[in-house]
Amino acid sequence: RKSKITASRKLLLKSLMLAKAKEEWDQEIVDKQSEKERYLSERITPLHTSGLSLSQLQDLCRELHEKVEIVDEERYDIEAKCNHNTREIKDLKIKVLDLRGKFKRPPLRRVRVSADAMLRALLGSKHKVSMDLRANLKSVKKEDTEK
Repeated sequence: RKSKITASRKLLLKSLMLAKAKEEWDQEIVDKQSEKERYLSERITPLHTSGLSLSQLQDLCRELHEKVEIVDEERYDIEAKCNHNTREIKDLKIKVLDLRGKFKRPPLRRVRVSADAMLRALLGSKHKVSMDLRANLKSVKKEDTEK
């Protein structure tokens, strides 16, 4: 079966698609950068330190230091959560691979084993246990079943 598109046409379409993808990629980078600048301009207010006395400058430094500590604590907490989640994801992936991969269930065969042989297998060959299960059954009279 022959392709309906020639090789040169395929190559042209491929190069056009790559050029379009590159343009979109560059536009996305520019958009992210402008969004970042907009967000930072909203969050960060400019500092006016001119005309402040020494005590006012010290108070301003203390406030800024407290804000930095709060942000640093939040960053540390988020980083710890991310590390915990990545560790948990890695463990779960390993479990999934272990369960999926190497274990193959063998076909089970029916084996007739008497109660004595089963008890011998469970308790070991040292214990000689013979158990007659039918001897312990309750006998039922014919009249009881008719009622």
